[in-house]
Amino acid sequence: MTTEPAAEPAARRGRKRSEEGRIAILTAAYEQVAEVGYHALTIEGIAARAGSSKRTVYRWWSHKADVLLEALSVKAELRISTTDHGSWAADLSAFLRDSYELGRVPGVAPVLRALMAEAQIDPGFGQRFREGFLARRRAALATLTDRAARRGDLPPIDPGLIADLVFGTIWYWLLARDEIPADAPTDALTALLSARPEANPGPENRDQDRDQDDKEQP
Repeated sequence: MTTEPAAEPAARRGRKRSEEGRIAILTAAYEQVAEVGYHALTIEGIAARAGSSKRTVYRWWSHKADVLLEALSVKAELRISTTDHGSWAADLSAFLRDSYELGRVPGVAPVLRALMAEAQIDPGFGQRFREGFLARRRAALATLTDRAARRGDLPPIDPGLIADLVFGTIWYWLLARDEIPADAPTDALTALLSARPEANPGPENRDQDRDQDDKEQP
């Protein structure tokens, strides 16, 4: 598994944070939003639950969405594997399985939908969401594709397209179907993104194959 990020791009610059206080606030934000929903979530409520102050929260984060963004980023980096399992297919399968399981953790899907919605109406947060979550998840997947390329078992598919298909599928389920299905096709998507196309015979080879078939017929 990966470790917690060394830097949190969604957080405000300010006085060095107490790690204990940081974890308390992130935990409080996640628990609070699971109880009351995103729209009813407030900085005051987060601070009270964390045993902190509103001023402290605002010193480190500019908006409730940023607190949740960091909380989810940490969850994703801790729960989604980028471990080397020996092959591209095995690495991808583990990455997909972990991603789907995270999306099914109670509270995660509603928060992701709320943050995506916030990103559409607040350009500033939209940039932070893209850089602090979406880009970092793509970078995690790029760890796998880069390793597979060095190993020599990455299929001839553009890594950017692989990322689009992996994360596009997840976001479709979250936004259009409201949840990641329990029977998400991990094996099927892994097979699709691991397949190597067979050589396409040219006209001359096809003619030779037909001639050979004619000779073999009685």
